[in-house]
Amino acid sequence: MAGGVLPLRGLRALCRVLLFLSQFCILSGGVKPSVTCVDQDFKSQKNFIINMTCRFCWQLPETDYECTNSTSCMTVSCPRQRYPANCTVRDHVHCLGNRTFPKMLYCNWTGGYKWSTALALSITLGGFGADRFYLGQWREGLGKLFSFGGLGIWTLIDVLLIGVGYVGPADGSLYI
Repeated sequence: MAGGVLPLRGLRALCRVLLFLSQFCILSGGVKPSVTCVDQDFKSQKNFIINMTCRFCWQLPETDYECTNSTSCMTVSCPRQRYPANCTVRDHVHCLGNRTFPKMLYCNWTGGYKWSTALALSITLGGFGADRFYLGQWREGLGKLFSFGGLGIWTLIDVLLIGVGYVGPADGSLYI
């Protein structure tokens, strides 16, 4: 494990140096004689173009930064709890302000619904809407009950949707 971590750290450090050098070349108005700038293929370059959306780091989409996870979240909570996390922007992303910032994130929570129970109800009693009633979706449950599961078609579709996890609890929680 330690042998694999060192090359990865070295690669990250090299990427940071290359990013710094490319930004230095742009901001300085040209390439200094003692600095060699390279592109992503490690070919020597004198001019660079960096495309950047002008926004603060804390305004970036969630895919552009990593945050610390919480261990203090409750497993069952309504409404959803939030926890303070420290987030760090990924190395290849350009933004304004501090690259490390605090953010309040939602806990992953569950209302106590089991996926296996929902799937079993969908397979056995899905024609009567038992799966939808179990998940707290009582309107859809009544629709399935009075239409006999959409004459079986709605039942088959629900077995697939619950099976792949597309249909979940009505309160927005996760399955256990």
